[in-house]
Amino acid sequence: MNAEIISVGTELLLGAVVNSDAAIVARALSGLGINLLHTCVVGDNPQRLKEAVETAISRSDLLVMTGGLGPTADDLTKETTAAAAGKRLCLHQPSLERIQNYFNERQVSENQQKQAWLPEGCHVLQNDNGTAPGCAFQAENGCTILMLPGPPSELAPMLHNYAVPYLQQSQEFTIVSHNVRIYGRGEAPVAQMMDDLMDGENPTLAPYANEGECYLRVTAKAPSQEKADQLCQPLIQEIQKRLGDFVYGVDVDSLEELVVQLLREQGKTLATAESCTGGLLAKRLTDISGSSAVFHMGVVTYANAAKEQLLGVPPGILEAHGAVSPETARAMAQGIVEASGSSLGIGITGIAGPEGGTREKPVGLIYIALSDGRETWVAKRSPIGRTKSRDWHRHCAASQALDMVRRYLAGLPVLAEHSYEGDKTSRG
Repeated sequence: MNAEIISVGTELLLGAVVNSDAAIVARALSGLGINLLHTCVVGDNPQRLKEAVETAISRSDLLVMTGGLGPTADDLTKETTAAAAGKRLCLHQPSLERIQNYFNERQVSENQQKQAWLPEGCHVLQNDNGTAPGCAFQAENGCTILMLPGPPSELAPMLHNYAVPYLQQSQEFTIVSHNVRIYGRGEAPVAQMMDDLMDGENPTLAPYANEGECYLRVTAKAPSQEKADQLCQPLIQEIQKRLGDFVYGVDVDSLEELVVQLLREQGKTLATAESCTGGLLAKRLTDISGSSAVFHMGVVTYANAAKEQLLGVPPGILEAHGAVSPETARAMAQGIVEASGSSLGIGITGIAGPEGGTREKPVGLIYIALSDGRETWVAKRSPIGRTKSRDWHRHCAASQALDMVRRYLAGLPVLAEHSYEGDKTSRG
């Protein structure tokens, strides 16, 4: 099945709003094994939208429309698309009642009622997070058309809860994908290590880069989900064999999710002391539901005085080695363990840039320490030879700290060989 996406809205066309809808839909289509051949953005102009829809219907098996289903005058997706597909609009009474219940009114305004007018004979996709229902129907030539609301908070649940199951009914095969998450090896070396595995047709293997890490997607197609999953497993095992402990999980959303899970399972707690990352590590941890059970506290000790007063970093260390040094990172990690009473403590100090670097201590130099109250490990992040943004340095430092915690909790070497420089010292 070949598909395309048309995203509707002048605000998208002008760049005032980022078109995240297309990315959300594209990932879902990929997971279903549907080939996405075209995407486009069309402003709130009925003639140009009509032309785009007619072109899409003529060349694709599936057209996904996003946006333009709301109550305002410029929400023209339904009217224009239905006309191009040879369908008339009819009032869908259950959708009208849902809109009335949403506003807690028996009589809603005419423009709100407009959202309940849908193409005749369509399959209605319920909106659990807003007022505009979506729908699915066939054009006269057999092309399937999906219409979804524009706000991502409405589109994503409708897509995954209602549109994807609808599409699965028409699929002869089931597509199963697994993401093998990797930290400490970049996309290029990982792809090189997997080169001989990427020519397979079923399952397939593809590398993807994330900020500071990467993942491999293993995808198989079979008559059932169970059989497709069985096809994936030998390839996943071979990836894990080749990459070893650089694989931090399969189908795990993030390092922070895994760390919170491991802390909960082992009944351990964590506290953080951050300088150059400005609390980013603490934010990423507390973004995870349930983190309150394992995350004790986080402090941002940007100034030297704060490092001394809140963490007990000896003034002599700061005077002799400076704030950006393995000695200071070690003292920060040890200090936050003492201050919080946590099982583990992280200390991060460095130069995120773009200013503040010197020849001896360039932008990108960051030290990360992990302490369990008995031993302390310190990792060093060095500049990689090309300019990176402040956000990149901060994000990657936080990720590396999470990976160190992950390794500790998994009983692995805290400092991974070949992934970053580091030294290990006993607490003294």
